[in-house]
Amino acid sequence: MKYLLALDQGTTSSRAIVYDETCTPVASAQKEFTQHFPRPGWVEHDASEIWHGVEEVARNAVNKAGIDAARIAAIGITNQRETVVLWDRKTGQPVARAIVWQDRRTSEYMSALREGGKEPLIQQKTGLVLDSYFSASKLHWLLRQVPEARARAAAGELAAGTIDSWLIYKLTGGREHVTDVTNACRTMLMNIHTGDWDDALLALFDIPKSVLPRIVSNGVKLAESDPGFLGKPVTICGGVGDQQSALFGQLCAKPGLVKCTYGTGCFMLLFTGAEPVTSKNRLLTTVAWKLGDAPLQYAIEGSVFVGGAAIQWLRDGLGIIRSAPEVNDLAAKVPDSGGVYIVPAFTGMGAPYWDATARGTVLGITRGTTAAHLARATLEGVAFQVADLLHAMVKDSGARISTLRVDGGAAASDLLMQIQADLVGVPIERPRNVETTALGAAMMAGLGAGLWRDVEELNKVREVERKFTAATTIKERRDRLKIWRKAVKRAQHWAG
Repeated sequence: MKYLLALDQGTTSSRAIVYDETCTPVASAQKEFTQHFPRPGWVEHDASEIWHGVEEVARNAVNKAGIDAARIAAIGITNQRETVVLWDRKTGQPVARAIVWQDRRTSEYMSALREGGKEPLIQQKTGLVLDSYFSASKLHWLLRQVPEARARAAAGELAAGTIDSWLIYKLTGGREHVTDVTNACRTMLMNIHTGDWDDALLALFDIPKSVLPRIVSNGVKLAESDPGFLGKPVTICGGVGDQQSALFGQLCAKPGLVKCTYGTGCFMLLFTGAEPVTSKNRLLTTVAWKLGDAPLQYAIEGSVFVGGAAIQWLRDGLGIIRSAPEVNDLAAKVPDSGGVYIVPAFTGMGAPYWDATARGTVLGITRGTTAAHLARATLEGVAFQVADLLHAMVKDSGARISTLRVDGGAAASDLLMQIQADLVGVPIERPRNVETTALGAAMMAGLGAGLWRDVEELNKVREVERKFTAATTIKERRDRLKIWRKAVKRAQHWAG
């Protein structure tokens, strides 16, 4: 039997999962890494720490599986998107910490571009809104703040890319500097209609094309890993951005199918097929994938910046739980939030608000408020944001959503999923394997390695573990959403 190795490099940890030919996970390993917050609103990662962690978990997973590297048909990579690494081509070492997708340091710069009338150009070419969430302004900042970086980049001495590029560069011993269309489309530098770097966008952000990786398709054989990685060379079948990977892992490959991933943030994607749909509700038009020589496929995406990170705040910031799973037992001690609403806008708000100045807000506290109420209100704050996304997505696409497919670590919470079903009024479908981000990368790698012929063949291995249906009336749902949107307005005007 052949196996697939998925490298899932996320925002707070790196994981490696070994799958067999039936997409069943055989072994896994995971390691958290350091989060750096040098200033309010700044978030950084040490790219070298990430690489060494990926090496460690990959070897641990393969060892746990009890297999030799020769039995691995391919490596698939999925990664946190938008995070930018800048490194020295000769030494292979970063020249600065990576700037993470959550980072807001370039908000003023992006506001200036918006005031300069650049947003229509950006949206037409990239499907994105002008926000510091994306990679272009982060790379612009690095090239100006790191000494001599701009000149060195133009001279070909430096390389830049998202995390997939960094990992492939390291996996191949510096032989390959590539990225795939799903990561490239999130940089704000790729034209989503052509699939290439756009000269006008590069000029706008003053980024030399020479510093960027080559853009490739998904599920294609790129190169072989350096023998030192696993003892023998293994075929690398490219990368795919984490949310597109989850979309593929959920096999949402027909127009109208939608998934939401509950991770550090929450990310909803609605597959639209070969035609990009322009949003009128500040959602994003994004590339879903490009399988080999097939045409580009598209999706509409909405992003919640703080999802599971809100639960981490209860643990690390408030100290009212000792581990993330404890939030469920604590929140279940009360039948509702007691009128407490929490808007977890710790790093601003994503779609459909796109407000970088919004901040976390807690409303409705009384003397009777307990830790259990805060825990439940935090879960509800995550679910309310997802409900906003689905509502905007339906308005944009005109699609009738019959089911919301969910995945990610927090989707394992029965309480959160029931709250979500109550707020969206649509059945929630949870697969047996909620780690569909890694699964999608493995599936794409398997297609590239020839283990499966097509997506239809993959549909045979998908299993649903549980469905959640709404236990609320339409009126109850509308009333709660009305109060939630009042709370959002308070979060948006917290300093006013």
